[in-house]
Amino acid sequence: MPGFPLPPHPIPACVALLVIVTASTDLVSRRIPNPIIVAGLVGALLVQGWLHGPLAGSVTWFAGALTGFALLLPFYLLRGMAAGDVKLLMMVGAWVGAFMTFHIALATFVIGGIWSLALAARRGRIGHLVTNLQYLMTSATQRGLSRAAGEPPALDSVGSLPYGVAIAAGTLGVLFTTLA
Repeated sequence: MPGFPLPPHPIPACVALLVIVTASTDLVSRRIPNPIIVAGLVGALLVQGWLHGPLAGSVTWFAGALTGFALLLPFYLLRGMAAGDVKLLMMVGAWVGAFMTFHIALATFVIGGIWSLALAARRGRIGHLVTNLQYLMTSATQRGLSRAAGEPPALDSVGSLPYGVAIAAGTLGVLFTTLA
């Protein structure tokens, strides 16, 4: 992609390793362990500071982490994903910066959306998926993203995904696309 540079080394290798480990863990245990997230955040801060200097590196780290956090937080608040998924994209963002994190999130949404549709179709639950999406959209627009109006009723889930796998796929896809 023109104008879409790959982050300097060792960032791509570190990010690839971290998302593969977290995706594997999410597949096996349906959890993304906090020690991996913390180690990734600390490692990203050290590498960003080493590559760009303490101030510029800290700004890049913070902007990327904040972008990853902000992009997935609404889905967590609407009960569409788990906190580990939000923290994982936050960690990825700390490594790659805000611009690439935005593109990784877009790729992740496409991958996760296709995977969700395939899962719902395989289970014969597309109608339930559409109903849940309508409720979430209506709920979000009526209440903002506030839970102050009370807890929403439990939705009839069509099944959950280890979304860390979608985040890993989106991350690796964007990294490999930038290599071309």
